[in-house]
Amino acid sequence: MSEILTVNVPLAEAAGQPGAGPYSVWIGDGLMAHVGEKIRPLHRGSKVAVVTDSNVAPIYGDVVMNSLRDVGLEPTLVVVEAGEASKRMEIVSQVIDAMIAAGLDRKSMLVALGGGVVGDLAGFVAAIYYRGIPYVQMPTTVVSQVDSSVGGKTGVNAAGGKNLIGAFHHPALVLADTAALRTLPDREFNEGVAEIIKHAAIRDPGMLDILDPAQRDGLADLMARNVSIKARIVAADERETTGERALLNFGHTVGHGIEQAAGYGEFLHGEAVSIGLCAALRLSVEKAGLPETEAARVVAALEAFQLPTRIPAGLTTDAIMAALLRDKKFESGQVRFVLLEQLGSAFVSGAVTLDDVRAVIEGLRAA
Repeated sequence: MSEILTVNVPLAEAAGQPGAGPYSVWIGDGLMAHVGEKIRPLHRGSKVAVVTDSNVAPIYGDVVMNSLRDVGLEPTLVVVEAGEASKRMEIVSQVIDAMIAAGLDRKSMLVALGGGVVGDLAGFVAAIYYRGIPYVQMPTTVVSQVDSSVGGKTGVNAAGGKNLIGAFHHPALVLADTAALRTLPDREFNEGVAEIIKHAAIRDPGMLDILDPAQRDGLADLMARNVSIKARIVAADERETTGERALLNFGHTVGHGIEQAAGYGEFLHGEAVSIGLCAALRLSVEKAGLPETEAARVVAALEAFQLPTRIPAGLTTDAIMAALLRDKKFESGQVRFVLLEQLGSAFVSGAVTLDDVRAVIEGLRAA
């Protein structure tokens, strides 16, 4: 196992409540085979549910199951179909039924092994199973390692919108094995970089200078840099009550609208966010004075990773706007839109109107 970096998420203590309190994010090559020894000190029982998907299970399922058995734990593997379609209540029920059948109780633990879909789904199961059991995130994609595994947001989609059913439930530990990133197809690797570019735009523009589409090794430092950004923002506004955490939604308002309007699976999450970032950059230039050169720098980074920056002609503005209006980032019909004054300086604006959003969507149409 290579050198392991650790980032702490310094949440307030909450004794006796699973999914509350500070935790650590471990980042480095080779963690997958050591999950048993890492979580054994955290686990008061013996049974563990390992929730994963049909893509990840054949690659890492045996490694994780064997590591858990080696320390005397009794793991049960629960496999769901890969893809966004598994983030729905029907699959939540199926996972819970499998856990009940395996005899897991309130002293049991769950391991979420996979990308953002698995982490969101399994985290939500952990939040509601026996009114909350501890769980460990083992993210296997770029987007899940730098973003979705940290922060405690769990949930599934409803017919009316993305992530509308969920709970705040923080993991007891996050183990991000960067070796897993080397096995990702280019498209899945690149879509995760959209979240890195988002973090660079709102807090750390220097990351734009070190991103390299050809680099798959030695990524622990970059992952840790992103996790540190996420951890600081989450610690400052754990449950989105002060507005600080809303900064992480930069690019996501329009991005989620595109993702839903196109039909889940048409765009990967990061691809939709990439277009949403372009919309947010244009609005930042118009409404917040972001220099055109700085907006162009971010767009160039997206294009370097072959991420989309235009809306396909077949996806109507009306469909995107209808989906956007159902998004949970609206409060009393008003959107909280994150803008940039300059790279690294983000804020939540109330000056963006629906007409502004419609116009920027139209302006992003593919020629």
